[in-house]
Formats: sequence, C-alpha cells, structure tokens
Amino acid sequence: MLHHRLLAYLDEVARSGSIRRAATRLNVASSAINRQILALEAEMGTPLFERLPRGLRLTATGEVLIRHVRDTLKEHERVMARVAALRGLTRGEVTIATMASLAAGVLPGVIREFRATNPRIVVKVQVLPADGIVDALLSGEADLALAYRLPPNPRMRCIAAFEHRLGAVMAPEHPLNGRYQVRMADCLEYPLVVADHSMTLREVLELLVPQGEHFAPVVETNSIELMKRLAQVPPHIAFVNLSDVSEEIRRGVLSFTPLSDARAVTQTACLMQRARSALDGPAHLVASRIEAAFETHSVID
Repeated sequence: MLHHRLLAYLDEVARSGSIRRAATRLNVASSAINRQILALEAEMGTPLFERLPRGLRLTATGEVLIRHVRDTLKEHERVMARVAALRGLTRGEVTIATMASLAAGVLPGVIREFRATNPRIVVKVQVLPADGIVDALLSGEADLALAYRLPPNPRMRCIAAFEHRLGAVMAPEHPLNGRYQVRMADCLEYPLVVADHSMTLREVLELLVPQGEHFAPVVETNSIELMKRLAQVPPHIAFVNLSDVSEEIRRGVLSFTPLSDARAVTQTACLMQRARSALDGPAHLVASRIEAAFETHSVID
C-alpha cells in the first residue's frame, strides 16, 4: 500500500500541476516530493506525470493512479471519522458540489443548522457548472452532488430527489403579494428579472407565457443572486424555485407566490453520491440534513 504521505504529495501535485506549488501548500521541500514521485515512477516502470515547460500533467497511468489515491485518502478520512465517532468526538470534512442557485438558496440554512449540532465537521461547498459537478463527484473531490437536471450516469446514484414548482418572487410590499397563486399573465404587467438563455429555467418560463402575450424582461441574467437582489426592489418580479429563496423568506425580505401556470412544470433537484461508495458518518449526516430541508420545499399536491 502506498504511504499516506506520498498519497498526499501525489494528490496535491496533480491538483496544482507543479511540484513547487504543491510543496508550498504542503509546507515541505520540493526535493522531498520530487524524490518520492521519481522513486514511485521507477518502481512502477512508467512515468506518472508529463514534464511540460509550464508544469506537470498526469499521464494515462497517472490518471488511473490518482483515482486510487483519492479514493484511498477519502477512505482514510472515513476511518478517522469513525474512530472519532467511537470516541464521542465526531469530526471530519464533507465536500458538496452544487450549482449557484442552490448554494445561495437552501444550503446556507442547512449548513447553519448542521454546524450548530456538528461543530467539529467542516463543510466545503464547490459551485460548479453541471459537467463540473459530475466530474467533482466521480473524481472523489466531492462527497455529495446537489443539482437540477444532472445527466444520467451509471457511476452516480441518486439518494433523494426533490420536485420544485416555479413561483414569482417579489418584495413583501409588492401589489401581487398575498395571493394564493398568480398567473404568468398577471406578472407580465410588472418589470421582470429573468434567467437568460444560458439557463434551462428560461425555456420553462417562455413555455408559461400565454399565446399572444408580449414577454419583455427588463433584466436577463444567469445569476440567481442578482435576480433575488433586484426582486427585493418593487415592483420587480423574478421567477425561481422556493428552495432558492428560503433564506430571504426567513429574513422577510422576499415573498414567494406559486405560479398557477406551472402546476405541470417542475424542476427536480437530485442529491447524488458515487454509485459504488458508501457515505461516511459526516457525509451521511449532511445528506440527511439536506434531505430534510428540501422535503420542506418540495411540491405537495
């Protein structure tokens, strides 16, 4: 078995693409890292990194090895977490790969509540595009993935799925606030802040515009955070899922009214893990807290 220190060296060199940068981050001598990598390459009879003018890049063999390295490091963390749990000192680290809307929506509340009862567990959140989320989970860089409309992959398993219906988001003093639900036609009378064409949400919104009506947003953006900020200024209206604005609703700066047109149009958020890996104690605790939070905001007919 590879020594744990060498595993850490390989992982950091692969991430940084440079022995010197890896040495700085690990606070060890560059020569020590280089010596161990050269010895391992000699033992395996093949190079693990291509030496390029501007740094290092994994070879095909290195790609295979680094997956084993990261799986081994994760397993080491799981074992240490279990040992700590047996001692009554649950600790560890959990990394969640997700998209911007979820990171700015329901996750802050989840993490706040989780940290209150699990102060020894570090939670890391990586905001990535859909393909980056999949890559982070499958490479072992993330323990959990949370996103809308992830492409099917046999190497990933959905732990829980949550359906969310779109709604109109507005300031509490907005004229439309207080209704049980609103129609898209009602909203068209106000300045709209909507997702741009790079987001799948835009396609959904355009399907809800009644035939013959003029859909003319005043702001188009791929930033959920910007949509929420502008929606706090009446008479603007934005369209997002309930889970995206849970924090703002809690603080009383935004209100959410379901769109009656969107009863048949929902988005599904999936909480994913690697198909052949079991969640360790800390990751299982975080997953359970996410599931509980999302069930609160899921569609209930």
